[in-house]
Amino acid sequence: MTELIRRDQLIGIGELGRLTDIPVRTIRFYCDEGLIHPRRSTGNHRLFDQAAVDRLRSVRRLRALGLGLTTITAVLNDEVPIKDALAAEQATLNAELNELLWRRASLAAAHDASPATRTERLDLLTAMGDRHRAHDTLVTFWRAQLTAAPATMFDGFVTMNIPNPPVNPTPEQVLAYAELVCAATDPALAPAISRQLWRSDPAAIRHPRQLLTGLAEACAAVDPLLTAGIPPRPGPELDRFVAAHATARREADTPGFRQRILHSANDADPRIRRYWTLTDRTITTTTTGAALNWLHRALAQI
Repeated sequence: MTELIRRDQLIGIGELGRLTDIPVRTIRFYCDEGLIHPRRSTGNHRLFDQAAVDRLRSVRRLRALGLGLTTITAVLNDEVPIKDALAAEQATLNAELNELLWRRASLAAAHDASPATRTERLDLLTAMGDRHRAHDTLVTFWRAQLTAAPATMFDGFVTMNIPNPPVNPTPEQVLAYAELVCAATDPALAPAISRQLWRSDPAAIRHPRQLLTGLAEACAAVDPLLTAGIPPRPGPELDRFVAAHATARREADTPGFRQRILHSANDADPRIRRYWTLTDRTITTTTTGAALNWLHRALAQI
């Protein structure tokens, strides 16, 4: 049998194991799974050619990187480019790593709490639940507030104002995110933010989409002032803000109108301020909340 194998340039399963440093029982498993395709001798022994040796070595390399047998089979059969398979595995590993980093920070947040606050922290972390669902909770909250916004505007708002769960967070960031999500579920927050945003009952706004567009432009104009640390003051940014409200109501921009807009909402509501403070802790952009606060304070100076 040995002379026949060598003459036909075929090898047995034992020699294949020695060449590839893979146990014979594993090779049998790979054969059964269809990763390699042996020939059969007249005595029904498995025989392997050079292509099988090369294929098995490829299997060993890809298994060493953690790829599953289904993916490896697809790669070896030219159904999936190896670069795509490696990218997919890397993405999966990154997602798993992010979950572990988030869990580590959550455990540290609970571990580092004093005995008097540990139960409260655990309740907060439990109420937040899964970090991905937590982000969806924030998006849902704002979708209800901004139903009149065009899709592109709402997407931009989400990017600028709704933080994703931090990657490799600190315990403090996990707690801030958990508190932010819990704040969004407070039944009292939604009407308070709605009143502050619309400066009236939303049903009283004749052109809500036009108002949201104008407010977005006013907030964008305030952004460089916030970045430069310029304190609130009357000017073209405030004029644009008031004009948005006046136009959406088909009213004139008068001193009386400005006073009505100023006093139509409680801008000092601690729930609103806490919400945006927590947002600022977990996002790097200038938020709409910060821009609106600047504009409301500027309006109060008139």
